Amino acid sequence: MSKEPLLFLCHRIPYPPNKGDKIRSFNILKMLKESFDVHLGCFIDDPFDKCYQPALNDYCVEVFSRDQNKTLAKIKGLTSFITGKPITLPYYFDQSMQQWVNATISRHHIKNVFVYSSSMAQYCQGARYDHMHRVIDFVDVDSDKWRQYAEKKQGISRWVYQREFQQLSRYEDIICEQFDYSLFVSPDEASLFASRQKQAHQSKIHGVLNGVDIDFFDPDNQFSVETLVPDVPFISFTGAMDYWANIDAVVWFVNEVWPIVIKQCPDAKFVIAGGNPSNQVKLLAKRKGVIVTGRVNDVRPFIAQAQCVVAPLRIARGIQNKVLEAMALDKAVVCTSMAMEGINAPATEHIHIEDDALVSAKLCIDYLEKPMDGKTGNREWILQHFTWSNTLQPLADYYSDSGEKG
Repeated sequence: MSKEPLLFLCHRIPYPPNKGDKIRSFNILKMLKESFDVHLGCFIDDPFDKCYQPALNDYCVEVFSRDQNKTLAKIKGLTSFITGKPITLPYYFDQSMQQWVNATISRHHIKNVFVYSSSMAQYCQGARYDHMHRVIDFVDVDSDKWRQYAEKKQGISRWVYQREFQQLSRYEDIICEQFDYSLFVSPDEASLFASRQKQAHQSKIHGVLNGVDIDFFDPDNQFSVETLVPDVPFISFTGAMDYWANIDAVVWFVNEVWPIVIKQCPDAKFVIAGGNPSNQVKLLAKRKGVIVTGRVNDVRPFIAQAQCVVAPLRIARGIQNKVLEAMALDKAVVCTSMAMEGINAPATEHIHIEDDALVSAKLCIDYLEKPMDGKTGNREWILQHFTWSNTLQPLADYYSDSGEKG
């Protein structure tokens, strides 16, 4: 039995759900599929993900994807300096995608649209789409990330990042004005964004929390064998290692925290588990006790067998899935205040929120020297606050009034 059609636009293929943005986009897709026949348009920026496209047929009646060459996309992004647009708009613009969007809307008489990330809003922006019910998930206040990046740069780089912050801020505000609802990954992000909007638009801005696949991230599961898991006490960091905020986090940790730890615990290891490590991250493997895995088949052993999990992020927006996943596996976490933003778990015996390198090192040393015996209580906290079935429950409300348009 067919359902009402919905156009879902996503800047990256929402499968497999193995990194932050894809975890959220996949679970939203899975939720919307229950109420709509979903027509998905997305980009594939990692050739490794192409083999997973057929799996999306279980969730969509149609999938249109475009391979994205990152080098070409960066060149296209440079045109923004001529047009005055944010870099991310030409970076993600593709004429074939636009043609598919227009043809799909016309062919299926689509009135409902879900846009994931501001870069995809351009495909259904303008007067010809005003009759449609448009919901956008900004996820994070991306423009604020660029502001944070700018603060850590100098010279021309600082100017480029500051410009992107300003241009993207303006564009985000335009989208908020034009679309029916603007969603964010947490009430904190929604509040930050709402604070700069006109009062008339603030009621359209909402926080929809991330969740955790509590069945997959269950400490009682049997995990796959991963050869790079050390057989000595170790601590771990997980995440996409081509993402600048993650790179900055592990570089800071290895430079500022790890020397203190390794001096006290010379046999300990620090495992950085995640795909596409940058050259800067690869170089960290030359440091004593540091292991850089690259892409792994199953991230769970690197979390479950660690003495503790660290999340030393110093640039962040939204919610850190790496923290949620570690807590779901009932691991102790040592994280910065930025890494805990949006999650807002209280500091406990096994949730440590610390920005000081020396204190963070002492906490890690304690876990390495005195292995955990028993539960931390962190999984119970996740079960109460961060299951997908609960966090995404409000999603249907943002389409309940869609019939009023047109």
